[in-house]
Amino acid sequence: MKRNWKDWAWKALIRAVKTFAQTMVSMIAVGAAFSEIDWIRALSVSGVAFVLSWLTSLAGIPEEEPVEVKTDEQQPPDA
Repeated sequence: MKRNWKDWAWKALIRAVKTFAQTMVSMIAVGAAFSEIDWIRALSVSGVAFVLSWLTSLAGIPEEEPVEVKTDEQQPPDA
């Protein structure tokens, strides 16, 4: 199986952005005033989550469909 790196990079980026957003939401306490939120810490923790998500995607992501490379023996004969 061969990996389509452009497809993988796009899907890994989408997963990492979703992880970033979910982490930001979790850092904002329910009922907290806008001025009470520690934005630097929230961005820092979310940034780390983004990087970890992207690195975890190197092992493989379920959304990715590996490209099967056919050899000459597997090619159908021309009609």
